[in-house]
Amino acid sequence: MFDKMTLQVLANHARAAAENMAHTLHRTAHSAFVKETQDFTVMLMDQAGAAFAVPMELGATWYPGLTYGRAIAMVADYKPGDVAFTNDPYSGHVATHAPDTHLWKPVFVQDEIVAWTGGHIHNTDMGGAVPASLSRSLTEIHQEGIRFSPMKLVNKGVFDDQILQIMSTNVRKPELNIGDIKALVGALNTGERKVLAMVERFGKQGFVSGVAALLDQAEAQARDILRAMPDGEWVFADYADEDSDEANPCRLKLTLRITGDEAVLDFTGSDPQLGSSLNVPSGGDPRHTILLVGVYYVLYTLNPQILLNTGLTRAFTCIAPQGSVLNPVAPAAVGMRSLTCARLRSVIFGAFSQVIPDRMPAAPAGNNCIVNVMTRNERTQKTVIAAVNPVVGGGGGMPDRDGTNGSGADAAYLKNTPIEITETEVPVEFVKYGLAQDSGGPGLWRGGLATQMAFRVFAPDTRITARNRDRSFFRPWGTLGGQAAGLSDMIVNPSTPEERRLGNTDTAVLQPGDVLDIRSAGGGGRGDPMAREAWRVAQDVARGHVSEDAAARDYGVVIHQGVVEEAATTVLRTAAPQPEGHFHFGPEREGFEAQWSDAAYDRLTMILTALPIHWRFFTKTEVFRRIGTRVGAAGVEAAFGEVCERFPELPRPSQAAEAAE
Repeated sequence: MFDKMTLQVLANHARAAAENMAHTLHRTAHSAFVKETQDFTVMLMDQAGAAFAVPMELGATWYPGLTYGRAIAMVADYKPGDVAFTNDPYSGHVATHAPDTHLWKPVFVQDEIVAWTGGHIHNTDMGGAVPASLSRSLTEIHQEGIRFSPMKLVNKGVFDDQILQIMSTNVRKPELNIGDIKALVGALNTGERKVLAMVERFGKQGFVSGVAALLDQAEAQARDILRAMPDGEWVFADYADEDSDEANPCRLKLTLRITGDEAVLDFTGSDPQLGSSLNVPSGGDPRHTILLVGVYYVLYTLNPQILLNTGLTRAFTCIAPQGSVLNPVAPAAVGMRSLTCARLRSVIFGAFSQVIPDRMPAAPAGNNCIVNVMTRNERTQKTVIAAVNPVVGGGGGMPDRDGTNGSGADAAYLKNTPIEITETEVPVEFVKYGLAQDSGGPGLWRGGLATQMAFRVFAPDTRITARNRDRSFFRPWGTLGGQAAGLSDMIVNPSTPEERRLGNTDTAVLQPGDVLDIRSAGGGGRGDPMAREAWRVAQDVARGHVSEDAAARDYGVVIHQGVVEEAATTVLRTAAPQPEGHFHFGPEREGFEAQWSDAAYDRLTMILTALPIHWRFFTKTEVFRRIGTRVGAAGVEAAFGEVCERFPELPRPSQAAEAAE
């Protein structure tokens, strides 16, 4: 039994070990996406493969609940010096899309595995249909690049050259992939040395027992937070703009139930698995870390001293029905699961916002767009593939301050790459990079501003992949009187005769001289904007965050030549209507839900659930196509009747039930 002080010492050692692993990887990685953007993880895991320590200074911070147990079990006969790996989302459910290559290494003490070191790097490209391997338009996992089920990559310290050769043959930039993978192996070796040092200090049994105690402590901390919340049931839904080329929205629905020190997150009612790559491969794991990412943000907000490890997940149970967008079956495409995860965070925040309204922010932007460029360097005559920068939106207005500009709860760990480095490594010219005026949701506490980036290309047929494009229709919502934020956009050659608006399209081909302009969404506002101090609004105007027109329209503050006109401001604010309701979604969602009400979606869910999985997305699409101006549950029923008439092969509910049996 560890006393409190000794357990804290072990926790500090473990955290420091994870930080050392992260620094090793960061210093030795090859691709800009790992060494600059920092899309990677490292962690220490217990004997069962559950993470007990992760870094906070570098890399992705949203994997503390990850467990490698299923993937570990798929490889036999581990020896000292072995390293196993996988990037297959459907094998072990560790990797969640093909570019994420996960590695793990056993740590032996006296012929016994006492721990594992592990982590992932996001490869620049894994082959497949598009450069960087990811696009909303892809329809099956086979289009998203080469996959490796769990297997040994390193045998007793020696790399398997045949595996590396297979990878090199199938990806567009093998030197970047292999360089990053070898850097990650170096990080795992660093972690192994640190674990052995901890074993030497605490003893083998003391170390193993201490790790178990760390997991138990995190669980207890999570349960303490839940116990302080009221019991009850809360429902929230949010949308990704497009589920496929059909451009219907993808809906995520959450019913949150809190009872004592436990919570159930029931995602029943979310859309069926999609024909695009927005599916989230959770494997039905009731505590899969990818379903609980938003929960980690909530827990850490409520207790910044909480231990980030897999123990946090024990107080939560997720229900994600098989065949849904949050639990697809193969060969559904999953490459853009990060877009859906961003919406998943918004859904979780929306539910908890009703539970603890005084502690929760408004919606973050919900679109962490990552821009990849494949072009030709005319000087070296070589093809270049690189991530040029993430375009991350603003954070939602907080309980006591404005949302963060250009970096919210959506992959805020992703670092921007300095323009000078990008222009050195990639033949593009930046013409704009900064914050977008008037993009944050108005509120007592303003939503964070969106990021806007524009660059010019020079080579013909330059191919752009801008994954996670979203929020060009459904706005990030405001709360408690705050208003929804500005929308995202992507434009080729803005303000010219050749202007093309691409909306949520995530691939484009540019020609010499073309300029691509990308803007994220902002964060939602929190609290009545008419209650925001006039001097804060004037300060926003002076800094270029808010225009004078928006100051008058959204905040009721009249500013002329930088000075607040008090009398005119009083008139506007006195005449302003009082905000109503907990959420403000914006006119687009309000118009959509006037037709697609909760009752309409409930009826659609009943229809789809009764069908075999492979019929569900097809049927959803056909219902949307035929609903026309009909509204509510009756409209869905009428549209479904037309679908049945057009497609007599469609299984009826009784036939579908028999087929399921």
